[in-house]
Amino acid sequence: MNVLLLYPCFPKSFWSFEKTLALLDRKAMLPPLGLVTVAAILPQEWKFKLVDRNVNKVTGEQWDWADLVILSAMIVQKDDLLAQIKEAKRRGKSVAVGGPYATALPHEVTDVGADYLILDEGEITLPLFVEALARGEKSGIFRANGERPDVTHTPVPRFDLLEFDAYAEMSVQFSRGCPFQCEFCDIIVLYGRKPRTKAPEQLIKELERLYELGWRRSIFMVDDNFIGNKRNVKLFLKELKPWMVNYQYPFSFATEASVDLANDQELMDLMVQCNFGSVFLGIETPDEASLTLTQKHQNTRDSLSEAVNAIARSGLRVMAGFIIGFDGEKAGAGARIVQFVEQTSIPTALFSMLQALPDTALWHRLEKEGRLRSKSANINQTTLMNFVPTRPLEDIGHEYVEAFWQLYDPTKFLERAYRHYRILGEATYPDKGKRAKKPINWVTIRALLTICWRQGILRKTRWKFWPNLWNMYRYNPGGVSSYLSVCAQIEHFVEYRQIVKQEIEQQVAQFLNATEAQIPLEREQAIANI
Repeated sequence: MNVLLLYPCFPKSFWSFEKTLALLDRKAMLPPLGLVTVAAILPQEWKFKLVDRNVNKVTGEQWDWADLVILSAMIVQKDDLLAQIKEAKRRGKSVAVGGPYATALPHEVTDVGADYLILDEGEITLPLFVEALARGEKSGIFRANGERPDVTHTPVPRFDLLEFDAYAEMSVQFSRGCPFQCEFCDIIVLYGRKPRTKAPEQLIKELERLYELGWRRSIFMVDDNFIGNKRNVKLFLKELKPWMVNYQYPFSFATEASVDLANDQELMDLMVQCNFGSVFLGIETPDEASLTLTQKHQNTRDSLSEAVNAIARSGLRVMAGFIIGFDGEKAGAGARIVQFVEQTSIPTALFSMLQALPDTALWHRLEKEGRLRSKSANINQTTLMNFVPTRPLEDIGHEYVEAFWQLYDPTKFLERAYRHYRILGEATYPDKGKRAKKPINWVTIRALLTICWRQGILRKTRWKFWPNLWNMYRYNPGGVSSYLSVCAQIEHFVEYRQIVKQEIEQQVAQFLNATEAQIPLEREQAIANI
């Protein structure tokens, strides 16, 4: 069996970083971990080729070679996924589809001709699919029916199928699931509220495989909440630490975690000792009433600003997600988010309008209240909310655009990055004497010169760039390289904030023109239904 594993394109988004990646001759941030895991679960006598369309186009030779095409995608990849299914069917190929998008909205995938739907978690449903193929079945839908797999049996992903030089970071997964119950989150729908973790030795085998294949850069732990099971993650980190020392710290790590990480100093220290350099926090909003309403209670128990500062002081660079558009939200929410980000000096602040994702508690509540504007969803930053909010949509849209514009003003971004790295100090560089020196190549030198030219000479940021860089050399010389990599992100945001502004303002105008007569009635009815 010749299997073509196909990963659809991402649209330009907050995380796409095209301009930044181009500085380092990379084509994409992360590889398709799901598909290389699928390849490891399927029969190993099958032959596999992987094409990440964010890296390469599919050739005619690859299409002709394939007996079966398997695709996986997230909701944001919807457009290209559907297009690739159609193209595969046009070429007479059998098509199997899985992943979060197909699991959430299976009818949208079957509507364009997919033959097999391999939904939920593949450790359970892929064997069912293989059995169906053996029986000669030409189509089918395979579901786990509520069963969750034991991920300690998940094999090492087929990392050998990846084009390493194309990616800025590698990805591995330690756990699935999250213990919290945020109303808008689809992770607990997809993976449950009981975090399941791999065994320490199991994940270390994955890291050893990456090491054998030559990877020596950053690795992103794609867990939606890396610390969902604190006991198990500490056991893993205690095994990882001597491995990292023995191999002279070949990798740095980043991950996502809940804000309660700030309450566990032992855990933060272990992460830093294992060369974790950054963590993404789902802060969402500084408005406590909105956090309570959306059931993100873990963010209301302690001061959010103190939590951010505690994590940063421990040596972990903080990235964070923010959302506007919660029910009952008071005017000025966008400005309050900007104020919080500036106060806590978070450089990279993902900012989005709230979306009701399929099958979440928010989705079901809004559907019951008759407030869903769309039966689909899109979590890109250039998309209006897909439901009727409790305050004017145009007001939320204008606040969102203004806040996004301020957050990614180049000078303000660079100043936040500098302040943040001064808080970090040198804590992110443990056991410096035991670390292997990594060579500096021409690509790195060229990227540095480009950043210095654009941010230190061409733009008005010059008045911040040089003094900040000098002070970094004085006070945190070990963090200069990481600091400059964050400064490089502004090359993406200079363009992307303009895209956000244009597309959101255009959608707001279209919305007002199309529904001018209906808006007061819809809003009155929506509020009455709550």
